[in-house]
Amino acid sequence: MSWDYPKPYVIALRAESADIDEFDHVNNAVYVQWMEACAWQHSIELGLGFAEYQALDRGMAVLRHEIDYLASAYKGEALQMATWIAHSDQRLRMDRYFQLVRLADGVTLLRAKTTFVCIELSTGRPKRMPAEFVQGYGAVMLPEQTA
Repeated sequence: MSWDYPKPYVIALRAESADIDEFDHVNNAVYVQWMEACAWQHSIELGLGFAEYQALDRGMAVLRHEIDYLASAYKGEALQMATWIAHSDQRLRMDRYFQLVRLADGVTLLRAKTTFVCIELSTGRPKRMPAEFVQGYGAVMLPEQTA
C-alpha cells in the first residue's frame, strides 16, 4: 500500500449497506465515523483507551476536522484507513492525519486532519496533557520534516 507517511496505524473496513446514501455511495458522515474508530483503536493500542482517560480525568476531544473527499467508496468495497499522530504541542493540542484507501485499486479516497484539544473530563475545560499522553502519543509522532 502506498501511504502518505511512514509507519501508519491501519484498520480494515468494508462499506456495508447501512453506509450507503441516496447517491449510492458511502455517506460523508460515515467517513468521520471510520476516522473516529481508527483513532480510538490506535489510542487503545498505545495504552490510552477510555478507561485510562477516565483514570487520568483527561481526554482528547475533537476541535476541528479538515477532510478532503477525493473519490467515493461503494457497497462491498474493502478499504483501509490509516492514521498518524502528526504534531503535538505537548500541552493542549494534537493533530492526527488520516488516509483512506480502496484495496482493489490502491486509490486514496480521503485525506483528513483532525485537531484535538486535551480536556479535563470532569469539567469539559481545556487542561494540560498528562505525561501519559505526552509519552504515549509522542512515541509515535511523525518527525517534523515528515508532517
